[in-house]
Amino acid sequence: MNLNSNTATKRSLLENYCRVMTRVGNALTLIGGLSLLLGMLGAFDMEIFSLGLSSGVRIIGTVAIAGCLLSAIGYGISDYSNK
Repeated sequence: MNLNSNTATKRSLLENYCRVMTRVGNALTLIGGLSLLLGMLGAFDMEIFSLGLSSGVRIIGTVAIAGCLLSAIGYGISDYSNK
């Protein structure tokens, strides 16, 4: 049994997960950032995203921050696995 091919399969699977995580994170960051910018410019009312006591700005900002965190995790794991 060849152990090198099994290790290569695990590495490529990890690389695929990291690639998907960074792309989703970058997309969420872009969507959140653009939504904040357009909301501040008055293109739409941000209060349509308000839930309970949280304002719409906070919800849209949470999307952007979640995207930043996903991107950072994806890039970090990718960088760590390449060393």
